[in-house]
Amino acid sequence: MADEVKLFGMWASPYSRRVELALKLKGIPYEYIEEDLSNKSSLLLKYNPVHQKIPVLVHNGKPIAESLVILEYIDESWRNNPVLPQDPYDRAMARFWAKFIDEKIQPTARNANLAEGKEREQAVEECYQQLKMLDNELKGKSFFGGDTIGYLDIAALVIAFWPPKENMSTMLELAMKPQKLLLPTKYQDDDLHLPPMFDLPHGIFQT
Repeated sequence: MADEVKLFGMWASPYSRRVELALKLKGIPYEYIEEDLSNKSSLLLKYNPVHQKIPVLVHNGKPIAESLVILEYIDESWRNNPVLPQDPYDRAMARFWAKFIDEKIQPTARNANLAEGKEREQAVEECYQQLKMLDNELKGKSFFGGDTIGYLDIAALVIAFWPPKENMSTMLELAMKPQKLLLPTKYQDDDLHLPPMFDLPHGIFQT
C-alpha cells in the first residue's frame, strides 16, 4: 500500500516551506492542507496538541511536528536523495547551524525589526555578526553541504522569507556593513535549482 502523506501548513510560513521543499526534493507525493492560523482546524489541534502550530506532517496517520524534526524524519523514512550529510561530524554540524538559525538569528532579526534607537542598532549589529558566522560556512561552496542542496540549505530558507517592506530598513543597514553577505540573497539566485512549481513568495515570520 502506498504511503499516505499529508502536510498541514500555511503558504507564508518559511517553516512550512522547509517541509514542502524537502518533500519535493525527495519526490514524495503528498496532500497539502492550508491552515488558517486565526481559526485553526480541529485536525491541526488533534495532530499537534502540544504546540498547536504548523507545520505538521502526517505519515500513514502518524503526526510529526516541528520543521527541523520533520526534515530529519523525512530523510530517515525516504532514503533517496539524502539531505543530511552522511558523515557523522558533518551531520552534527548541519544540525548545530540549523539550530543556530532558529534559536539565534531568527529571534535577533525579529528584535532588530521591532526595536528602536540604541537597542535597534545593537540588534542589527548582533544580527550581522550572526549572519557573518553562518555565511562563513557557505564560502567557496554552492551549498552548505557542497554541490547539492541539503538539510542546512533547507533550514536557512527562512532567511529568504524576511519581509521586504517590514524589514527593509534592517536589510539596508545590514547591506551597508563592510563585509557583504551571501545569505540574504542566496535563495533568490537562479542557480539554486529549486524543484519545478516551487516558488518563494515574500512571507512573514510565522511559526
